[in-house]
Amino acid sequence: MKTLFFECKMGAAGDMLAASLLELHPEQEKVIKQLNEIGLPNVEFKLEPSVKCGITGKHFTVLVGGQEEESCDVHHHHCHEHHHEHDNECHHHDHCHEHKDCPHLEYNHLHEHHHHHEECCSHEHHHCHEHEHCHHHEGHEHTHEQHHHEHHGLHDIEHLVMEHLNIPQKVKEDVMAVYKIIAEAESSVHAVPVDQIHFHEVGSIDAVADITAVCFLINELKPEFITASPINVGNGQVKCAHGILPVPAPATALILRGIPSYSSDIMGELCTPTGAALLKHFVTDFGNQPIMLVDKIGYGMGKKDFEQANCVRAILGESEESKDVVLELCCNIDDMTAEEIAFAMERLFEAGALDVYTIPIGMKKNRSGILFTCMCTKEKRDLILSLMFKHTSTLGIRESICNRYVLNRQMEKVSIEGNEVRIKKVSGYGTSREKIEYNDLAKIAVKHNFSLNEAREWIKRESK
Repeated sequence: MKTLFFECKMGAAGDMLAASLLELHPEQEKVIKQLNEIGLPNVEFKLEPSVKCGITGKHFTVLVGGQEEESCDVHHHHCHEHHHEHDNECHHHDHCHEHKDCPHLEYNHLHEHHHHHEECCSHEHHHCHEHEHCHHHEGHEHTHEQHHHEHHGLHDIEHLVMEHLNIPQKVKEDVMAVYKIIAEAESSVHAVPVDQIHFHEVGSIDAVADITAVCFLINELKPEFITASPINVGNGQVKCAHGILPVPAPATALILRGIPSYSSDIMGELCTPTGAALLKHFVTDFGNQPIMLVDKIGYGMGKKDFEQANCVRAILGESEESKDVVLELCCNIDDMTAEEIAFAMERLFEAGALDVYTIPIGMKKNRSGILFTCMCTKEKRDLILSLMFKHTSTLGIRESICNRYVLNRQMEKVSIEGNEVRIKKVSGYGTSREKIEYNDLAKIAVKHNFSLNEAREWIKRESK
């Protein structure tokens, strides 16, 4: 099975993910040419060599109007913001950085500052004033003014991506799915409806470029299974205009819910909202690298230098088909009502059982009964056992340990005439198929007075 593994021990950002994926592609120059022809206005993509801690990889560069937002490593300095009602300063240890993947949301004068491998960032026309030294363009000391970023709402980005970019439909849908993950996190942080969210940096054209590039490359490489290591989020705090924010920033922390992550002794934010959202959308499983026959390895480098190599490593190869171990917990029951059995099954599903089912059986003394079976993981064994004893009349439970071979599953969401439809796609063992989630299928059928088959055919037509 073609497997893609992201090693995120130094965090994750959109440009680093893109560079690591490009290193895996057999025709890198061709892909860069294709990206430069997708129709992003005034944008040029470049792939440049980069070395971190002796490791050679690539840095993915997005030029807007011929300029790339640069990163500035400064000691004992101030970062001043202009074009605001007051001068705002942001201090974080010894570093100040400007970067394209530094999103903030502007709504009712609230500014959420996020960072891309950086510790301090500001609003438009940001100047980085150095007091000691700044490593920037071969060591020349100067101040740098960021190019202006317009504010974009989710609908503006959707119009650009869906109507104007020359990319496959699947890539367009992936790009918008990533943006919706970010929008929902920002909406929750600021208690603002999603349709009223206005992105600043993450809605700028170079951020759109990073996200589009990653989605385009994954579509090109076509891995059957995508996995990643737990994510290093960095450490520390950031003092910005409206107060001190912890690392990870609030929106990033929300995006990372349900994803293994950890803090390190590296001061700064290593995982950006864009990187977190891309991984959340594409990665099926987080953990150690699976057993695989490695074919290619790619290193995507960040701009900043740490004691550890600032990179994302992408590994492409062949892995075994998915296999895990499950437990079957069984008991025979002949003295419970159908209502009591149904209630017990509901409690077990709520507790995380993989499956619960009954089979009619004949028992001793010629009694009719049922074989009550619950399937669960090893981690859930004790909880499931206690619930089975609590909610059934059994006096004993049998356990069987089983190998379970499973297809890789991925849930995709498509929007059809304002209806969100979830489609479960599975693959592995030489087969692949997809199925529309029943609840979404039934909702469409009721809304349009279709049969289930008519609703299924209508969804397939409209999603093409």
